Amino acid sequence: MIADVVVDLQYGDCGKGKIAHALCRDRDYTHVIRYNGGCNAGHTIYHNGEKFVTHHIPCGVFFGIKSIIGPGCVVHVESFLKEIEELEDAGIPAKELVKIATNAHIITDFHRAQDGKDEEIGTTKRGNGPAYRDKYGRKGVRALEDQRLGNYMINIYHELYENEEFEDIEILFEGAQGFGLDIDWGDYPYVTSSHCTVGSALLNGVPPKALRDIWGVAKIYETYVGAKEFEGPYEDFDLIRELGQEYGATTGRPRQINWLDFDLLRMAARINGINKLVINKMDILDEIDKWYAYNGPHLLKFDSREDMEFWIRTKMEVEVSEDIDTFFSGDKEHI
Repeated sequence: MIADVVVDLQYGDCGKGKIAHALCRDRDYTHVIRYNGGCNAGHTIYHNGEKFVTHHIPCGVFFGIKSIIGPGCVVHVESFLKEIEELEDAGIPAKELVKIATNAHIITDFHRAQDGKDEEIGTTKRGNGPAYRDKYGRKGVRALEDQRLGNYMINIYHELYENEEFEDIEILFEGAQGFGLDIDWGDYPYVTSSHCTVGSALLNGVPPKALRDIWGVAKIYETYVGAKEFEGPYEDFDLIRELGQEYGATTGRPRQINWLDFDLLRMAARINGINKLVINKMDILDEIDKWYAYNGPHLLKFDSREDMEFWIRTKMEVEVSEDIDTFFSGDKEHI
């Protein structure tokens, strides 16, 4: 068994879907597994020139790969079924390829009603928090209990360990949200309700020794959606928001903007043990030709894109790993 993991190193919205899509195109995965979160996430993907925004469903579905919503996820059934139909209407065989682990948990209408009352954290009000609360309170509803999902049920242990369909298992784990929103490592209480690290992927039934590549994804600047004050006092951020189309894929809310926080990037890279680093949205700062990053309390100004790239490469290689590969990207479809 071999497993690769795509993990967000900031606050979500960093382009994980794009990276997962590119990896599915270029590698021979047998499975793509979503390992945390629910329909509070939105992955924007460009496939064959068409834009898709997925919420529950892993991107392996675009390449004919069995795509599983894992046990670390929570599922809102109506939203899931609607997403299936939208993909089918677009010619994607989602009914055939998408499965849900029997031990994933259900987001009920009651969970959504409770989450809708939130005014302090700034959640997407999709019911994730209350669903996870009931899961850990041992009074949740598992997917196998909902008859509407009968055709999509899968025992993930049997699928990965006792399945004669595949001689070798090769998995891509696709995460949601990001390290800065992790329930343990994020800026508590302004966090999501699930674990957003590589450890969460392993909890979906894979041993640590199976891990091959851990793809850490970040943006050259940072964005955040939620109730806390995050945006810095710079006029450039309004322009970045428009050029980068920094609006939530799930809620449409404008994302707050700030310059890259290198301390967060390095911490997330270390804890997740990444060996591949992707920095997205370079093209946006190309357009305004301004390059900044926080290093501790200090805001550093770089003279050019090349200077900032060199600084990041040097800092990451020296202080994290000598063999880390770094990719700087501005293309919607390719790394």
